[in-house]
Amino acid sequence: MTVRHDWLRLAVLGAAFVFAPCAAFAQSTAPQRIAGQGDAIPTASTAPSPAEAACPDTLPQGTRCWSGQAAKGGFYWIAVPQNWNGTLIVHAHGGPRTSAPKIDDPLEDLNRFSMTVKEGFAWAGSTYRRGGYGVRMAAEDTNDLRQLFWDQFGRPRRTLLHGQSWGGNVAAKAAELYARDAEGKVVWDGVVLTSGVLAGGTHAYGFRADLRAVYQYYCNNHPQPNEPQYPLWQGLPEGSRLTRAQLAERVKTCTGVGLPQTQRSAIQKRNLADILAVTGVEEDQLVGHLAWGTFLFRDMVQRRLGGLNPFSNAGTVYAGSHDDAALNAGVQRFSADPMALARLGYDADLSGMIVAPTLTIHGKYDPTAFVSNEAVYRDHVAAAGRSDLLVQTFTDETSHSALHAPEYVAIFEAMMDWVDSGNKPTPASVAALCEAAKGRYDQACAFDVDFVPAAP
Repeated sequence: MTVRHDWLRLAVLGAAFVFAPCAAFAQSTAPQRIAGQGDAIPTASTAPSPAEAACPDTLPQGTRCWSGQAAKGGFYWIAVPQNWNGTLIVHAHGGPRTSAPKIDDPLEDLNRFSMTVKEGFAWAGSTYRRGGYGVRMAAEDTNDLRQLFWDQFGRPRRTLLHGQSWGGNVAAKAAELYARDAEGKVVWDGVVLTSGVLAGGTHAYGFRADLRAVYQYYCNNHPQPNEPQYPLWQGLPEGSRLTRAQLAERVKTCTGVGLPQTQRSAIQKRNLADILAVTGVEEDQLVGHLAWGTFLFRDMVQRRLGGLNPFSNAGTVYAGSHDDAALNAGVQRFSADPMALARLGYDADLSGMIVAPTLTIHGKYDPTAFVSNEAVYRDHVAAAGRSDLLVQTFTDETSHSALHAPEYVAIFEAMMDWVDSGNKPTPASVAALCEAAKGRYDQACAFDVDFVPAAP
């Protein structure tokens, strides 16, 4: 019996079995198979079965939750609502987080995207097996989570892949690497990418290398003159105990960020104005981007790329400061190592060779993952001849981590109509779905249906 026939059979037996907690769920805290496993190809190795857990309060009553640890080490959470629509969302989280994963880490994103569970979707999200950079590693762990759900609960009617922020890179990579199983059968019915870092590894982080160089030119305190000096592309030297709080203090000393405007000196104001104007970083994101260019660069360069440099500003002409000539003459310069670029590109760049319907949403003024990421991804998909499978939408928001709830609802509703009925959405049709959904949520819709991002 095929998976599709199993679902047709369950539908005939009654919606109470498919969309409400079935008897098998009620009788045991261990997960039960929800549908036939007919043509699934098991790949996840033997790991303890998920254990039933108390759902967070953000989820609707009647939702069942499980948590556990995958065979390769990642911690996961699964939520299945009482009114399950038969579709599973497998979620890839952002970051990358450089700290060791913890069992409850997935709850942050489960809460953030709880509107999907309220709308009837099952949700599965996990940490990755370790902290630190590694897109292929995270993509494999995401696909393993999908297989774990299929093995434990049965294959759902539909399976969607969702990536947020850096998880957008992870999900897009997983969609390329695990689009079909060994028999050629579809794995992901659709892909949803929200605020995604879609420019790939060799394009998405260069602005933070520029930030490190420009910041150091003006501030000369990261590293400080009395500390061991190192090339800025390394992030930090091995053995450094610098913390994010200490980094923020250095930024405060140089630029006044963290102080009221009235307490900032003239030189602090000028330093800040020059840094922001040249790099395009927002004031409230300065410490955050510097932290990525410090702690993530250390992990990426020294632990994942064998100490080789993937960044270059050798030919960059910086502009926007009060004295561009002095800046360009005095800024630290560095050139990328070809092997580092090759390794990083292999791990994290995207080919654009998509095979599943793919829908994205991105704030036009996203201060963390700039909207130009979408232009890079669009051009890669076009070069691969797959533009018919990509729809991009944009909002007027300045947020990165949390756009408005009805916008996410609209994106997933549009995706379901696309995969179920073949109705390819447009930005205008997604915006209309948002307007219809906003009555269920106390937030507005901010789609700009005419916006087209320019390539960086």
